[in-house]
Amino acid sequence: MAQTEERLGENASNPHRWESSDEIYFCLQSIHNHAPWIRTIWIIVDGDAPDLTGMAQAIRSKVRIVSHEEIFAGYTQVLPTFNSIAIESMMWRIDGLAERFLYFNDDVFLTAPLAPRDVFDDISPVLRGGWRDYSGLASDPVARDDPALFNHFMQINAAALCGLGADKIFAAAHAVHPMRRSIMAALFDAKTAEFEANIIPRFRMLAQFLPQAAHNHWCILAEEAVFAPARDHLHIRSGQGAGEAPERTRGLLLDLSRTPTRMLCVNDLPQLEALVPDARMLIREAIGGGLV
Repeated sequence: MAQTEERLGENASNPHRWESSDEIYFCLQSIHNHAPWIRTIWIIVDGDAPDLTGMAQAIRSKVRIVSHEEIFAGYTQVLPTFNSIAIESMMWRIDGLAERFLYFNDDVFLTAPLAPRDVFDDISPVLRGGWRDYSGLASDPVARDDPALFNHFMQINAAALCGLGADKIFAAAHAVHPMRRSIMAALFDAKTAEFEANIIPRFRMLAQFLPQAAHNHWCILAEEAVFAPARDHLHIRSGQGAGEAPERTRGLLLDLSRTPTRMLCVNDLPQLEALVPDARMLIREAIGGGLV
């Protein structure tokens, strides 16, 4: 961070971006419980791989570890990187990755059975999110400094990469992202200079674009995307529930088994636990247990 000349905003420098709260184990267990049809789980790491000795053999047998050096082959001069956007720009280069794959952040969990048709309609990814008009943000300096709006700018930049304006953005939800490897390869070939620029910053920067959003807009323009018919995901943001009754946030977790929610994203588990001390137990129950 000391070697970075650009000013680092909160979205780049907040420690929760690289601190582990063991979310990866909840993510893995939830896939095992609710999407056993998934053949291979690729975990991208820089440094030590997670210790899976306590996980069931059925989970461990599916896991493959891939390093930053492998997916950044030919571009290792940009390493080390602490930038999820840079990593997302190159993850499609995993040797052996399927044409149709699902991208999970480690803080995204399945809370109900997920079928292949829930994420792909033949070759078309099933997208979750909604249409937004972000045209008022681009020239707003206050908005540019708001960490809560950082993702909006990443979506704007991704749409622009596909030749679209900020007035009609498909903003992807914080959920599981179904993606096609060939689409990412075509994007990289068509926009090589832009991708090469996207992987240079070692920390997240406003000038970057969100690769999965570029993928989604490319698929939409090619009429090779469908939209989820109903909302089936829940996003608990960093700091959600602060300044209000924590029971409201706790109630969202309690209601998971009584709602059609299939996907849960918890941006900052330690922050959530500070408000809801039994949050980890409630998440364990939502994904179906099985953790040791």
